[in-house]
Amino acid sequence: MFLSLGSNIDREHNIRSGLQALEAAFGPLSISPVYESEAVGFEGDAFYNLVAGLETSLSVGELAAVLRDIEKDHGRVRGEKKFSSRTLDIDILTYNDLTGEVDGVQLPRDEILKHAFVLKPLVDLAPDARHPENGKPYRQLLEEADFTGQRLWVVEL
Repeated sequence: MFLSLGSNIDREHNIRSGLQALEAAFGPLSISPVYESEAVGFEGDAFYNLVAGLETSLSVGELAAVLRDIEKDHGRVRGEKKFSSRTLDIDILTYNDLTGEVDGVQLPRDEILKHAFVLKPLVDLAPDARHPENGKPYRQLLEEADFTGQRLWVVEL
């Protein structure tokens, strides 16, 4: 399964700390390069974004609860506007091949097809894995996508 992580508040610290918390909870992670991108949907500081892969026997709902706790431990306040600054945002992108609403989580996450800062690191991590709904490899989806105006670049942490 794949998660996306993003931060634009104390972003280097929060991304590093978020990854450490995920490793403590789930063990070794597969991690994409970290990308910096401009804020989407609002005026704000640039984000750091990446995708992490992990294995777990938790249900989708149990995983979502652990992720909410990690976000909360990093100062995330629920109920914020959809497009706003974030200390740490962790979203479940895919959970195996599950589709539809599972335990209150929509799978796969629609941001995979909407945002370069989600799809590009996913391609870096798993280029030949297939989108659970349309069956296309992520590499092909990136080739077909029009992310005009969505600039992003790799950064070193």
